[in-house]
Amino acid sequence: MTGRVHQISISPGGVPKRPVATAEVGPRGIVGDDQADKLHHGHPEQALCVWSLEVIEALQAEGHPIQPGFAGENITVAGLDWNLVVPGATLLLGESVVAPVTFDATPCSSNAAWFLDRNFRRMSQERHPGWSRMYTSVTSGGMIRVGDPVRLLGD
Repeated sequence: MTGRVHQISISPGGVPKRPVATAEVGPRGIVGDDQADKLHHGHPEQALCVWSLEVIEALQAEGHPIQPGFAGENITVAGLDWNLVVPGATLLLGESVVAPVTFDATPCSSNAAWFLDRNFRRMSQERHPGWSRMYTSVTSGGMIRVGDPVRLLGD
């Protein structure tokens, strides 16, 4: 299964993250991206936060004022079956970035503004399976660009 990089998002810390056209990805994530809360974010098993454009669009259809990058995700992908992006799966971003999925991202109150009634738990894996952002580690880095292919390895 092949999708594509819809958006790459970075910030100096906090949300929303803002779009960039290209990025260098290393073992700790996107070069130039940072997190405000180092206790809960930025560890090697959280190198990238990835989310589905289709999930974001479905949330928008429910009336939530969310956009790609708003919930802290670094990579918004389009065209993948998001139900297959689970811990143990591995993503290939562009030609060289290998990103094993480690675990789902716990919803954070910093994202309340992007949800009706401030219900940021709408993206909770436990409450709404298949709607969560996913964290990955990075076992092989490189450059990625908007429009690059995203593949689930092993297909």
